[in-house]
Amino acid sequence: MRILLAEDDPLLGDGLRAGLRQLGFQVDWVRDGEAAERELRSQDYAAAVLDLGLPRKDGMAVLASIRKSLLITPVLVLTARDTVPDRIRGLDSGADDYVVKPVDLDELAARLRALVRRAHGKPHESLSAQGVTLDPAARTVTRGGNLVTVSTREFDLLQALMLSAGRVLSREQLEQQLYSWGQEVDSNAIEVHIHNLRRKLGATLIHTVRGVGYMLVRDTPAP
Repeated sequence: MRILLAEDDPLLGDGLRAGLRQLGFQVDWVRDGEAAERELRSQDYAAAVLDLGLPRKDGMAVLASIRKSLLITPVLVLTARDTVPDRIRGLDSGADDYVVKPVDLDELAARLRALVRRAHGKPHESLSAQGVTLDPAARTVTRGGNLVTVSTREFDLLQALMLSAGRVLSREQLEQQLYSWGQEVDSNAIEVHIHNLRRKLGATLIHTVRGVGYMLVRDTPAP
């Protein structure tokens, strides 16, 4: 799951990036508001963590601008501004969650997962399809109740497909979800991960839509 972190404090930003990466997130870190807005408009992020006290453009102005342009990326505001009017303004400006510093890293990760779930219409923490269940918090995958060992990239790819079950995702869209800045991407990386997931979880779980991309098959509703 790829997220954008907008934080100008170098010590805090470095700690958040490192901690969230350890919890399974791919993190791109920017240090000013103009860069945050530019990246949100140009990249497909699962969510964003936005400080309000950013240089060059205040975080509240960034939030108002992207919402005015109908950008729907889930945004968690992480700020030292802790008064009730500040919280109300942030939420009314389009924030999906408002958290006051300091924040526990596990709580921040849980809130981000919840934002992404809600954005995709998924009410439950775990994601399931065709007898396969993925637990984003524990980062585990089971098939028929049995634990299946998957790599970090395979997990992230399966999660992206499950969140968008029934919708075709292109290779480029999947690469954007799996890789942050500076990470080398082999030309056939997505195809290799798809092959491995089919081998481990069943050949019918992920469909190839020729010339378009890949789609995870939804569960068939009971009659």
